[in-house]
Amino acid sequence: MNMALLVWFFFVVAGVFLLFLLMTGALNGVITKNSLRKRWIEITNQILNALFTIICLYQHPKLCHHLVQVIRWHSTDSSELRKIYCKNGGSAGPKERVHVAFVVALFHSTCIAQYIYCSLFWGFSLKRRPDWAVNLCMGIGLAAPIIAGLYMIYGPLGKKYTMPDPKLDDDLESQVLQSDSKLILTRPVWIGGLFNFSDDLTVACSSLFCTCCVFGWNMERLGFGNMYVHIFTFLLLCMAPFWVFNVTALMINDEALRYLVGITGILLSFLGLLYGGYWRIQMRKRFGLPSNPFCCGYAGLSDFVRWFFCSPCALAQEVRTGNFYEVEEGGLCLKEKKEEMKLVLAPLERERNTVTVPAVPVLIQIAECGMSEKT
Repeated sequence: MNMALLVWFFFVVAGVFLLFLLMTGALNGVITKNSLRKRWIEITNQILNALFTIICLYQHPKLCHHLVQVIRWHSTDSSELRKIYCKNGGSAGPKERVHVAFVVALFHSTCIAQYIYCSLFWGFSLKRRPDWAVNLCMGIGLAAPIIAGLYMIYGPLGKKYTMPDPKLDDDLESQVLQSDSKLILTRPVWIGGLFNFSDDLTVACSSLFCTCCVFGWNMERLGFGNMYVHIFTFLLLCMAPFWVFNVTALMINDEALRYLVGITGILLSFLGLLYGGYWRIQMRKRFGLPSNPFCCGYAGLSDFVRWFFCSPCALAQEVRTGNFYEVEEGGLCLKEKKEEMKLVLAPLERERNTVTVPAVPVLIQIAECGMSEKT
């Protein structure tokens, strides 16, 4: 993911630099005609517009999920958002929800401004395009993320608040489920080979015909984030580049460059399958699953190749592995049978370092009213 962002950033910097040279007249000696310079400025703006629209589409599912968490605001939601938006993961004080909602709203306004900006470039020609609307959307799109970043660093979200620890009642005994058969594995294995479809035909068919949905469901149950975020991100990665770049190509007057932009969109749509390869790498590293560096000796590259050339096969293997094991404290363990589970009392905090001695029968003599009785 970092490599993809680096490539995107490289093209954005190159486009902005070219636009700067064109608008400042640094290339007047190379491009002598004013009409030709305007055409190249329009082409550069269209390409930059496509690049920024793509990145907004990729990030918007996460932002929508964060908005739902702000509205819902359960304990798990607040802790997750705190790690993302608060400096060093600390608390933002009593009005933490309001501060986080403000930052999330700023990021949403950035995406919405970019979508309007994109529609202006696609729906209007250079002569009919309203400059005030273009400048307004550009100003909001640039100012909102800057304000959000400064607010996260120097605002209430960047300050540290000492929150009181919840009181623990040592007199209460909690009941937990334990199983003697649970075994946390240090070296789990992939269940079935890459092409072992016959191991589970249901998983194979669902992975083939509903890849994005099964992928998101599997990622959530393995602890890699929200299911809907993964589903929509995967769909956008595979579909958005094709539509965005091809619509942008229709707005470009240069025929050769038009075909180049269209082909780039098709290629990027196929590369969207690498999203699954990235999360396969994360799954393998977190759970200690075996690697197979058949591609040039690099295990990560091999995972990308599996997803690129046979994504349903790789997904089916991941789902079978998730079905066989159970996620426990960031690791995989063997699934326990329900009939083997029993209800026991959990030890208190002060009793965890004590040793339990089994009771033995003791001969006690009790004297009462001059009479003795042995028990």
